[in-house]
Amino acid sequence: MPDQDPTAFRDSVRRFLARHGRRKEEAGPWALGFVTDHEEAGRRFEEERAWQATRFRAGMAGFTYPTRYGGQGGLAWQDEIFQEEARPYGPSSTFIAGTIAMLGPTLMALGTEEQKAGLIARLLSAEDVWCQLFSEPGAGSDLASLACRAVRDGDDFVVSGQKVWNSAAQWADHGFILVRTDPEAPKHRGITMLLIDMRWPGVTVRPLIQASGAADFAEVFLDEVRVPATNVVGEVDAGWSAARIVLANEAAMIGGGGRQTYPPLLRLADLHGRRSDVHLRARLSDLYVRDRLLDLMSGRIMEAVRRREAPPVDPAILELYYAENRRRAGDLAASIAGAAAMLSDDEPSRWVESEIMRRYTVSIGGGTTEVLRNNLAERALGLPREPGDERTRPWSQLRRN
Repeated sequence: MPDQDPTAFRDSVRRFLARHGRRKEEAGPWALGFVTDHEEAGRRFEEERAWQATRFRAGMAGFTYPTRYGGQGGLAWQDEIFQEEARPYGPSSTFIAGTIAMLGPTLMALGTEEQKAGLIARLLSAEDVWCQLFSEPGAGSDLASLACRAVRDGDDFVVSGQKVWNSAAQWADHGFILVRTDPEAPKHRGITMLLIDMRWPGVTVRPLIQASGAADFAEVFLDEVRVPATNVVGEVDAGWSAARIVLANEAAMIGGGGRQTYPPLLRLADLHGRRSDVHLRARLSDLYVRDRLLDLMSGRIMEAVRRREAPPVDPAILELYYAENRRRAGDLAASIAGAAAMLSDDEPSRWVESEIMRRYTVSIGGGTTEVLRNNLAERALGLPREPGDERTRPWSQLRRN
């Protein structure tokens, strides 16, 4: 178990980082928040994996997981202290930490004893790296409409279908996938979560090139992939409960990892001689306040997530608020730099272009803002659901894309 004294624990984290980490190079004010080279993205992935393994070997990972599953049996504040101290250091384990945050709590809540004993330590150490296989070409915003089929055949399920926008699927060892096991049940009640090996026969992964030039996402095709029934997470046909845990933690993770865009926007205003513009100053002030509010909300929600407790507010609000901040930041960057920024190739102009692109991607990834607003209206505010019988009619009778 890690040191229970916060000061002593912080000292041990600093010693670990001094020995195994490296100080991040000064990125400059116009550093882009993504990689545009596919090979570089692959190298970063392997670097993240190695860093997570180093953390695990040193007892600096899985702080709140029980020791019998490979964790440290510690407390939530230890993870928070580690994150605080690690910010100036590289490498990180951003994607891998995200999949741990999504799958780990799901296994703890719904996994069998065999699954927890056999999978969690390998997850925490990055010996196994996982990817999420949820969205489909016709089931993105309305995830519960998914059509990837799994038919029971003895001790196996036979899975066929397609998944899309699967982060790092081309590099991952395993995937957690949502499948349709009962097409005659209402759409939320005929879904099952399975665990698959990405190298099994019938699994084909194709990277997708994005507008930025990167290929961080992939589409995955499954052609009669045989999955043992022991790989079900939770209950058959009750996979929506598992999906809810994953999605709540994903929303908290996306919203909790927001970048501060106020400093470069202020620098951009200086570069274009617009700091004294009263209307621009009002918009900059508004964004600064919103960034600070996001930090405060994120701190409260992530503390509960680390303790695997119910968050004080619905985590969807974090992702929604972050997406709105990104939208405002992209609009403001375009307003400051003007149309000329789209015709130039200097560092500030490339940064403005990236902010404009990111304002759209964050509003879609992990659940569109429209869906998040509906979820918050129904779950948090108790407002009436949208009219219709989609929740009671069999999935097989619903209209689909």
